[in-house]
Amino acid sequence: MGGVAAAVARARAAAPGWARTPLDQRIALCRAFKAAVDAEADAFARLIARETGKPLWETRTEVASVAAKVEISIQAQAERAGEKGGEAGGVKQLLRHKPHGVLAVLGPYNFPAHLPNGHIVPALLAGNVIVFKPSEQTPAVAEMMASLWAKAGLPEGVLNLVHGGGDVGRELAGAEIDGLLFTGSAHVGAALARQFAETPHRILALEMGGNNPLVAWDVDDIDAAAATVVQSAFLSAGQRCTNARRLILKDGDDRLVEAVLALADRLIVGGPFDEPQPFMGPVISNAAADRLERGWAQLQAAGGKLLRPLLRVAADRPFLSPAVIDMSGHAPSDDELFGPVLQIVRVPDWDAAIAAANATRFGLAAGLIGGDAARFDDFWARSRAGIVNWNRPTNGASSAAPFGGIGASGNHRPSAYYAADYCAFPVATLATDTLAGSITTGLRS
Repeated sequence: MGGVAAAVARARAAAPGWARTPLDQRIALCRAFKAAVDAEADAFARLIARETGKPLWETRTEVASVAAKVEISIQAQAERAGEKGGEAGGVKQLLRHKPHGVLAVLGPYNFPAHLPNGHIVPALLAGNVIVFKPSEQTPAVAEMMASLWAKAGLPEGVLNLVHGGGDVGRELAGAEIDGLLFTGSAHVGAALARQFAETPHRILALEMGGNNPLVAWDVDDIDAAAATVVQSAFLSAGQRCTNARRLILKDGDDRLVEAVLALADRLIVGGPFDEPQPFMGPVISNAAADRLERGWAQLQAAGGKLLRPLLRVAADRPFLSPAVIDMSGHAPSDDELFGPVLQIVRVPDWDAAIAAANATRFGLAAGLIGGDAARFDDFWARSRAGIVNWNRPTNGASSAAPFGGIGASGNHRPSAYYAADYCAFPVATLATDTLAGSITTGLRS
């Protein structure tokens, strides 16, 4: 596909024609992409499974999300970035939106199709052209996405693919682009913010993960609560930015912890095509597993009480067991341990639970299990997160809602349904059919 400069040049050359393409034609092309995804759904899911190691059942849900994003984005485009007009005193008042131009998309490895697709579809609908750099861990998924767009009839140069590691990402971020849409770690997001500090005219949308709390309080159904905790903590081998990293509960309430441990012991860890299908696949690489093992060792060194160890299920391979450690009375980690590690934090009362939940520089997701509506209303009001759930897993976000967080989790540009907001800029217009104007005061006679 060529280097960054060549890809940006191709995109820049294609930008005027794509911006002038009528919206109904852009919509039709996006729907043709959806049809192409549906037609290749099984092959697409198998490719994601091979490249990421995620179980096939999970990658099938990812492909379904890629297809579903099209209609959701069309609706969001109309609602949040469409055309509005009126008239007052014979003057037309119009609100319309324009594309930024050339947008870079940096994609992550955990959802290598769904998450970059969540930027690409609304950006194309708005009339932007794209330079997409996927994670170096998942290049084949990106190639298939590009081929599906080509099958849909997307004009040449509108979607451009570049491959490489962090050096290529930095080069793309510094190229002559009009904005960058990023999903990934807080460390990389902060570096991008520094890189963009002297270019405030360029849009920068950051979604950077979290250290998400799940509070359990006055729980009646222990088994249902344990299932919610386990899904929140260990789905996708803990490689979702909305995974619960900390379970906060009242001192002396051990029933839920015991139920979580018992259920975690039953989780199958295995390859993507194993039968029966595993609950968890591997983390993305041995390097990622090594980082998690170092983080786990730091938790133990800080005084954590081991409840379930973090084990390499297969030697020299990145299959990890679900791990649980009790950090009560010690400082839990505020790093995003991006894997199957759950920290237990016991507190004496409700105010302490709220304080513990908010004791993080992140602010993506938070959840409450148990309690009543009044308890949840208080939790919602006092929690610091962009996604706040009740009696649901922390990682059950809807594509029909905004997705993003505060603090180190983002820069106030939520994606999903609100991606339309950062993919176009509003243009306000006052207009009359004929020129009419006069100055009647402040003139010499």
